Amino acid sequence: MKPEEVNVYREVQRNAEMAVKAIETMSDMVYEDDFALQISRQALKYSDIRNRALDRLLAARAETAHPNALSDLALKGGIHLNTLFNTSTSHLAELMIENSNRGITRMCKVLNHNRLERSMAVEMARELMDFEEKSIGILKKYL
Repeated sequence: MKPEEVNVYREVQRNAEMAVKAIETMSDMVYEDDFALQISRQALKYSDIRNRALDRLLAARAETAHPNALSDLALKGGIHLNTLFNTSTSHLAELMIENSNRGITRMCKVLNHNRLERSMAVEMARELMDFEEKSIGILKKYL
């Protein structure tokens, strides 16, 4: 596997993992059943993508992205701080949309810095970005 592909798979893994952690952090704050079901479905899809990226990295005997305790703390702390006074469904949806936009931006940067033509890594990255864009569209109805 090319080093560029490894970089892309690592970012897919990292991005999807952060999304799962954000959803897990917010899930206790959700009181609307429809919204809870929607974000649970999203967490499952993110987990699936993350696991497939991990499988590719492990199959190639490449190093996986290691969880960063500081990033986890910043993510969870940021969510708790942003929901201290407002845990409405609209506000939670807005936070998830912002996180998805950041994820899309990070994936675009990684793809631009690791020029790959057609590869499974690029396809998986595009799948993740497409899923995040669709998720944003779905979350907009909760604003």
